[in-house]
Amino acid sequence: LVFALRAAGATEIYRVGGAQAIAAFTFGTETISQVDKIVGPGNMYVNEAKRQAIGQVGIDQLAGPSEIFTLADDTADPKILAADMLAQAEHDPETRVGLITTSHRVAEATLREVERQLTMLATELVARAAWDKRGEIVLCRDENDMILYSDDVAAEHLQIHTANAEELSGRLRNYGSLFIGQDSSVVYSDKVSGTNHTLPTGGAARHTGGLWIGTFLKVCTHQRIERSGVAKLAEYAARQSAREGLEGHRKAAEIRVNYDVV
Repeated sequence: LVFALRAAGATEIYRVGGAQAIAAFTFGTETISQVDKIVGPGNMYVNEAKRQAIGQVGIDQLAGPSEIFTLADDTADPKILAADMLAQAEHDPETRVGLITTSHRVAEATLREVERQLTMLATELVARAAWDKRGEIVLCRDENDMILYSDDVAAEHLQIHTANAEELSGRLRNYGSLFIGQDSSVVYSDKVSGTNHTLPTGGAARHTGGLWIGTFLKVCTHQRIERSGVAKLAEYAARQSAREGLEGHRKAAEIRVNYDVV
């Protein structure tokens, strides 16, 4: 990781982490300078530290426990569905995992597979806690209902295991990252495929996306108003300011067309 950072052109690299690192970057120390923005995932303590840092520095988002949902029809493989859910469930007892399907058969078979595969996991304690607390299988009447439920959840990771996965993908609006087709596993994104997996959770995908290059950019505006522009704008700016009772605003607008206003 350090090599990759150097190769990418990073000029300052600190091997630190945890809530204490968030504090150091927020306020600065004798050896670490205060920064303008803090991004990236962490545990609940890091998340709380980032929340408290808002206002002192910018942050990317407040990310909660991991989430995975899969849209599935009768063509989906329950063994794969269960494996993908449990792969995320072993992250944290608070992980949210779910299956949204139109198939009774797939729903029931996936339930059995989850129980069978749990007993084979070295991380069963964590994964089972997540499944028992935040696991869900939602049976929908049709594909439209699946879409409505999925868009309301706005899951961090959303998989599509249907016969028309490509077509269905174009009808979905809210998700952190979308995985189209049975072979497109979230695990590949977590480890090797390259897409950023710092993603919105807790329904935040309804209004924001994941970490990307734009996170490190800002938009600034500017304007230059010539005399001809002042002639068009001053009257209306002054009139609006007067209606709002802002005398200083009115005079600042008028002084450029009537120097004796003040």
